[in-house]
Amino acid sequence: MSNNKLLSRAELPEELTWDLSVVYRDLAEWEADYRKIMPLVDKVMTFKGHLADSAETLAAAIAAMDDMERLGEKVYVFGHLKSDEDTANSGNRALVERAGALFAEISAKTAWFEPEIMAIAPERIEELLNSPEMAFYKRSMEELLRGRRHTLSEAEESVLGALSDVLGTPSKTFSMLNNADLVFPKITNAAGRKVELTHGNYIKFLESGDRKVRRRAFKAMFTAYEKLRNTFASTLDGTVKKHVVGAKLRHYPSALEQALFDDNVPAEVYRNLIKAVHAKLPALHKYLKLRARVLKLRKLDMYDIYAPLLSDCRREFSWPEAVRLVKAALRPLGEEYCQVLDRAFRERWVDVPECRNKRSGAYSSGCYDTNPYLLLNFNGTLNDVFTLAHELGHSMHSYYSNRHQEYHYADYSIFVAEVASTTNELLLHHYLYRDTADRQFQAYLLCHLIDEIRGTIYRQTMFAEFELLMHELSARGVPLSADRLSQEYKALNDFYYGDAVKSDPLIAMEWARIPHFYYNFYVYKYATGMSAALKLSQNILSGDPEKLERYFGFLKAGDSKDVLDIMADAGVNLATPEAIEKALEEFEKVVDQLAEKLN
Repeated sequence: MSNNKLLSRAELPEELTWDLSVVYRDLAEWEADYRKIMPLVDKVMTFKGHLADSAETLAAAIAAMDDMERLGEKVYVFGHLKSDEDTANSGNRALVERAGALFAEISAKTAWFEPEIMAIAPERIEELLNSPEMAFYKRSMEELLRGRRHTLSEAEESVLGALSDVLGTPSKTFSMLNNADLVFPKITNAAGRKVELTHGNYIKFLESGDRKVRRRAFKAMFTAYEKLRNTFASTLDGTVKKHVVGAKLRHYPSALEQALFDDNVPAEVYRNLIKAVHAKLPALHKYLKLRARVLKLRKLDMYDIYAPLLSDCRREFSWPEAVRLVKAALRPLGEEYCQVLDRAFRERWVDVPECRNKRSGAYSSGCYDTNPYLLLNFNGTLNDVFTLAHELGHSMHSYYSNRHQEYHYADYSIFVAEVASTTNELLLHHYLYRDTADRQFQAYLLCHLIDEIRGTIYRQTMFAEFELLMHELSARGVPLSADRLSQEYKALNDFYYGDAVKSDPLIAMEWARIPHFYYNFYVYKYATGMSAALKLSQNILSGDPEKLERYFGFLKAGDSKDVLDIMADAGVNLATPEAIEKALEEFEKVVDQLAEKLN
């Protein structure tokens, strides 16, 4: 898939690009729907002050909100997909900016809606919810009312709604600083050429077989952040304070409880994750010491953790080969699932190759009234094949949820969002491992799986622990200065890596480059998601039809139940540390397998 010359959008083969014409045939259609949104807002506004009048009125008001949001999502999704396929196209960028501005206006105008429901007397709201007209909405209303004591007055909610964009300034500043203004130096690569270090190629340098290149990239990266350490500390401190103050204003015990409230996940789940990972750190240290032996090092440095153990096993794949492998790997999910996969490729849900001005990375995106589209930047690596499987997991989750739930309950929680995608990756690993007799390639695959688990459970839990520590310090009035952040981060990094890795002073600056620290207690979901996926992939591969049916129950559930109940129904109990413990026991088994292969 790689070319010497990066093609423009217009030069790409049509079959390798997504088909957005099924969303809107042209901009005139988009404009027509855009103009329909404000009348839908006006319809919602007619219910103001009348939500308690009758069950019929309340149900009609909720339906009106859904109609407004549903069309708004379609308009926004088309704009952001068009913008991402060519970020230099100002016309496309204007679509997403207009849709975003409209959403901000709508948010301010409709800020009264939830407070008015909260203000209905308990006896009256119970009467309304128990009526036949409200039967469909009862679950979502009970979820909303669960937050009654955390909802402010209409005036206060309106003020906070209007300030939402302003309160996001520290996060926006970080993004601009990190992605636009931060300049990295040029470093000498393995071929002896000077190459500018970027976010995109940093990991490639760390995967270099030349240790000097790895060291140069590591030093250059964190030295650049160190020069702006106080500015990065200021943006992070501002974001954490926003979370802490917001939790106080809304009467939550802590920012952690507020972040977990919408998913109805107890704080113990978060803390149990950290405890379970602490107990299994010896397995991580065992793997890191194995890496050191294979790399012929007395002890690893931080820049050695991504170095390939079996670089000569790297393979390249054409796009048709990647599609064939992923489809074969996902056959255990059944005939219907495979038929939908065929549709995804036939109907062009996927935007495949890298091209000039295309957004970097990969994602799955869409809404209730569009296909669940995938953006890739496919270059034929094994990681690209795994990325295809991963993003298809997201898209298939959305597909099943949208077709088995009404719009009101179709949007599944972020808490479970990484489960289906990671399950697909594990099924691909199983297929590739079983399908080859090449012992070296099997070892390479074991390395890949180990690093996936290490990066998703151990590393993300370390991030989660640091995030919790930051918020606890801020809640006690401790300023998050650059010195304090660096001190706490290095201590935590040293604890997680133990005596298996040299303690490097530069790693103290890593907190400055992690965008997830601005996401409000998001990263722990990667760890719980991977733990769930390890269990679910084993269930699928068992061939037990009942276990497979339970997995499809998860794919179809949307937001029809609490997330912990959905996962329990699927066969994974995330309310206890058991799933984490089992996942890390599996990690240690794979480490032992790798040691045997390498011997």
